[in-house]
Amino acid sequence: MRSVGDETESKALSKLIEWGYSVSIPFGDNDRYDLVVDDGGILYRVQCKTAWSNKDDTFRFNTHSQTTKNGAYHEHTYHGEIDAFLVYYPPEETFYWIDATEATEQKMELRFESEIDHPSINWAEAYEFDGNLPSSNEPS
Repeated sequence: MRSVGDETESKALSKLIEWGYSVSIPFGDNDRYDLVVDDGGILYRVQCKTAWSNKDDTFRFNTHSQTTKNGAYHEHTYHGEIDAFLVYYPPEETFYWIDATEATEQKMELRFESEIDHPSINWAEAYEFDGNLPSSNEPS
């Protein structure tokens, strides 16, 4: 069975190594983060997510986990448990680095274009990850 999340995580791991970072993978499935990225001075707890097209010129990704255990549905945010989301958008084969403090609680939408410019719009271009960790990103 194909796992979209595993594919995204492996692409992120490969790209981060290509960009020259040391990357660690937590043992087991009990940690809230998928990868630990070492920039040589700071360790970042990173949750990898796959984005999907939401509507024209936007895409969206979950900023919470969803699980079913013993028939009960559970949602859990990552608040205080990760430093950033590394989001992969398959149609563009592009990664986006979103500081956890900037992410919304359930889902986050990023926009490529709009006829208006409003402070509440999260512009995809501002988060596009080119391999350089944001200097203002201070992990918790």
